[in-house]
Amino acid sequence: MTAKGHFITFEGIDGSGKSTQARMLAEHLRGLGHDVILTREPGGSPGAEEIRALVLQGDPDRWSAETELLLFTAARRDHMERLIQPAIDKGQIVICDRFADSTRMYQGLSRGDLRGKVDMLHKLMIGREPDLTILIDMDPAQGLARAKGRQGIEERFEDFGTELQEKMRAGFLALAQEFSDRFHIIDGARAVETVAHDVQSSVQAYLSSSD
Repeated sequence: MTAKGHFITFEGIDGSGKSTQARMLAEHLRGLGHDVILTREPGGSPGAEEIRALVLQGDPDRWSAETELLLFTAARRDHMERLIQPAIDKGQIVICDRFADSTRMYQGLSRGDLRGKVDMLHKLMIGREPDLTILIDMDPAQGLARAKGRQGIEERFEDFGTELQEKMRAGFLALAQEFSDRFHIIDGARAVETVAHDVQSSVQAYLSSSD
């Protein structure tokens, strides 16, 4: 029999440290002998990576929230078809840096009142939620300062400023209540190793309960 696959996602505002924690978790689980795929959104497959460049680079007003929603959904569909679902079917653990919850926030709440359309498209085109979602919670001003300090080219959403990040944080915490069966909130305003320990504990508890 093929081992049961698992789908774990990381969410949080920009600069929360979730990408670092996703990478550290993947390394930790591999060290324990698990077969792990680490991926990200938007992206994770060749087609989705091309869409990533479209939505994360350029002027903040490059796309409307409605257009972004369609682009993100297209990228996610390709990602699911080509990487995520095949890996789960093979019994692997998939760790994804952002997934549909980010779309629920950025396009569904913060960039436009599109939550109903986000959920409708997700049900129609994706049809799957994560098994476990780790929310790295962070003060918006601190997170934005971290994110801008990276001085990368994918800063289109950071360029909307602190107000968007504040909406995002509140929205993510509300999502954690709405989907309390799969969300675990971790305080990201601590040493990286301390945060990683709590993440590993949450994931181990989930894996043990799902055996």
